[in-house]
Amino acid sequence: MMFLEHKYNINDLVKRCKAGERKAQELLYKQFASKMLGVCMRYATDKMEAEDMLQNGFIKVFQKVDDYRNEGSFEGWVRRIMVHSSIEYYRKHHKMMQVVELSETENTTSVNSLAIANLAAKDLLLLIQQLAPGYRIVFNLYAIEGYSHKEIAAITGITEGASKSQLSRARAVLKEQVIKMERKQYGNAG
Repeated sequence: MMFLEHKYNINDLVKRCKAGERKAQELLYKQFASKMLGVCMRYATDKMEAEDMLQNGFIKVFQKVDDYRNEGSFEGWVRRIMVHSSIEYYRKHHKMMQVVELSETENTTSVNSLAIANLAAKDLLLLIQQLAPGYRIVFNLYAIEGYSHKEIAAITGITEGASKSQLSRARAVLKEQVIKMERKQYGNAG
């Protein structure tokens, strides 16, 4: 049986994956791998770790494909698995959370909007990857994935208060880093 890439849409590929067709799994992987690697990169410390997270995530996608009920987008379903798989991978291979008291995060610094506008996506990703693990995970889950603090607490095993604290501190650290980049780029002296 000939399997042509352009012949099937996502729903057809999902159906064929559910039937266990390896070629459909390969095509589905090719369709989503680069986008999902971007998701994993936000949780990983480097590209190699992100690739491991991606592989683990796709193993879960193919193991759980029968659970997909065509409710919502398939890409969103895969993304959710990648996020959970990345956090699970991180828990297994790293010390998980560094809890910070909210009172430590209350100093807020204003950031020049020009600096933010000139900040390339790759620079922002690099800054996010440099956050402490707990900050990075909570920041990604809240600011990028759209989870509530209650959901983050359930996913990560920390309290809602700790989630709020981690997010606040992550934002403060990112602001400091953006200011440093701005000073370096524009030669501002403080």
